[in-house]
Amino acid sequence: MADDGEKTEEPTDKKIEDARKEGNVPKSQDASGVITLFVAILTVLMVFPFIAEHMLKLFQYYFSLVGTPLDKPFMLDIAIVTFKETLLMVLPLALAVAVAGVIAAIAQFGFLFNPDAIQPKFSKLDPIKGTKNLFSIKKLIEGVKITFKAHTTLGVGFIFFFFFIKELPTVALFSLPDQLEWLKDKMIIIALVMLLVIFFFALIDIVIVRKQYFDGLKMSKQEIKDEMKNMDGDPLIKSKIKQKQMEISRQRMMAEVPNADVVITNPTHYAVAIKYDQEKHHSPVVVAKGMDNMAQQIKKVARENEVHIIQNPPLARSLYAEVEVDKPIPEALFGAVAEVLAYVYKMNRK
Repeated sequence: MADDGEKTEEPTDKKIEDARKEGNVPKSQDASGVITLFVAILTVLMVFPFIAEHMLKLFQYYFSLVGTPLDKPFMLDIAIVTFKETLLMVLPLALAVAVAGVIAAIAQFGFLFNPDAIQPKFSKLDPIKGTKNLFSIKKLIEGVKITFKAHTTLGVGFIFFFFFIKELPTVALFSLPDQLEWLKDKMIIIALVMLLVIFFFALIDIVIVRKQYFDGLKMSKQEIKDEMKNMDGDPLIKSKIKQKQMEISRQRMMAEVPNADVVITNPTHYAVAIKYDQEKHHSPVVVAKGMDNMAQQIKKVARENEVHIIQNPPLARSLYAEVEVDKPIPEALFGAVAEVLAYVYKMNRK
């Protein structure tokens, strides 16, 4: 039989939500890589004419400089033009990759903003602790996994690149626009092949990451009990609160008994005190009721305050079962209660 301290139980919704608030969510880096690479390929396809245009402008600019003597202003002009054209070519792809990273995160665990995650933590600057983490078994395993996946992906991509590079002597005879078109086609093929390999690793990584995540959040039976106790409140405290509420309710009921018109009993087990105030209510109201000991206390207070006590077992049981305190008498019991009140009013000469 499993010990209560052994973490064998699946995490509760509250445990998962608390972990999420702390920024602890299952995130697969491979899945993010697949989405990012896919968006990057789409972006290249969409903006390739724009990139090719600026790349062509940059080559034409370089060709126009042939024979120009080099000096400091000339070198600065080359640097500015190169930076400008390169920025225009890279910026669309960089923005698309950044957006893809956000989409990849949201797709895995939804939108999550954790301010604590961006706050500086000086404990992370501890060189001793950092060294221990760097050479831990977990880091070693992660390093081996990353190395294997990277070499496999790049290896498959290099195989295709090796076959394509054999076409370079023929491609060198093409015009520059045709060369760029050839380059685009081969880049797409290599990217798609590498994307397929990464996608395969991503599927495996998602399963492993989610299993490790939920295994890490597993709870012991005692932790589940403590969580339920914290959510629902300590049963002992709840019992005391309920006991106090019942005590206050009893005191309030007993305070209303002296003002009642009549107490109907059965005669030993039930007692129901009724008051009829025409100015406040359209029908008689139950101001107190009790069973056994409480019934005896109600009758005792009634006798002390000269409130009539009428024995009517069927009516007493019906009133106790069907009418709550401070609630009016239902129409079904009007006739029986009216007879009792008529008798009481006659006794009181009302």
